[in-house]
Amino acid sequence: MASGPDVVTCGEAMLLLLAEPGVPLERAAHFRRSVAGAESNVAMGLARLGHRARWLGRVGADPAGRAVLRELRAEGVDVAHAGVDEQAPTGLLLRDSHPHRAIDVQYYRSGSAGSRLAPEHIPAEAVAGARLVHISGITPMLSPTAAAATDRLIELARAAGAEVSFDPNVRRKLGGAAQWAQTAGRLLREADLVLAGEDELELLTARSADEAAAELLDGRAHTVVIKRADRSATALTAGGRWDQPPYPVPVTDPVGAGDAFAAGYLSARLRGLSESRALAEAACVAALVVQSATDTDGLPSADGRERALAAFEDGADPVHR
Repeated sequence: MASGPDVVTCGEAMLLLLAEPGVPLERAAHFRRSVAGAESNVAMGLARLGHRARWLGRVGADPAGRAVLRELRAEGVDVAHAGVDEQAPTGLLLRDSHPHRAIDVQYYRSGSAGSRLAPEHIPAEAVAGARLVHISGITPMLSPTAAAATDRLIELARAAGAEVSFDPNVRRKLGGAAQWAQTAGRLLREADLVLAGEDELELLTARSADEAAAELLDGRAHTVVIKRADRSATALTAGGRWDQPPYPVPVTDPVGAGDAFAAGYLSARLRGLSESRALAEAACVAALVVQSATDTDGLPSADGRERALAAFEDGADPVHR
C-alpha cells in the first residue's frame, strides 16, 4: 500500500470453530473453521467493499495463526505489520449457531498472542497515510499491555491526521460492568466517531444513550451512531439527527451484525456520502451478514451491496443476471 491504507484496525483475530447449524455446542460433532475478531471482521468487510484495509495484531506461531493470516491476506487485508508471537498461541473461539435461541460462545484467549499485544508492536509506519483508525473496546480489555497499545495507536492516529472510530463491542466474558466502564468507557471520549449500542452507552456512561451521545458531541466526537435494541439506528451530529430502520430479512446467524454495520457505515463515510446514505448502507451490510453463517460469509462486495440496497429500498430484482 504505497499510498497508505484507507483504514487501520487493531485487535485480536482468532480461529473460529463454528458448530453445525442448529446443534447446541455441547452436542455438536462437526465444526466449520473460519476467522473471527471484531476488528479483523471490520477490516475484511471494508476490503470486500473496495477499501485498502490494514489489520494490526498478533497471532501465535501455530497452524491457527497461519490460517488467520492466510485468510486475511486472501480477503485483501494488509497484514504486513501483524506480528507472530513465538511463545503464545493464537486465540480460539467456539460457538454454535441458531437464529431463535441464545448462542453459546466459548473463548479460549487467556494468555493468547493477541492478549500480549504491547505498544512496541505498533510502529508509526503502520498508521502513516491512514484516513481512519478503527478500534473496539475488546482490545484494551484483553490485558494492560493491550490497553497501552490501544493508547499508542490513538496517539499515532492523531499524529498522522487520521480520524479515530470506536465501537465498544462489549463482551461480558471479558469483565464486569465496572471494569468495562473504567477501561473502555474512557475511549468514548477519545473518538471522533462513535458506533455503539444503546445498552453499551448506558453501561459505559451511566446515562441514557441519547444523553451520553449529547455529551460526547459536546466533546471530541463529531458523530455518534446509536444502534437501538429494535435493530434500528440513529446518527447524531451537531447538524442533526437521522434514523434508519432495519431491513426485514430472515436471520440465519445474528453474530457479526455489529461489525458488518460498522464496515458498511465506515465505507460510506470514507466515500463522502451523507449520514442517511451511510446508515442505509450500514443496515444493508448488516442485513446481508445475518443471513449467512460465520461472522464474515455474508459480507458483500460493493456491487453486492448496491444490488441488495436497491432491492431493499426500491424493490428491484435482486437476481444478478
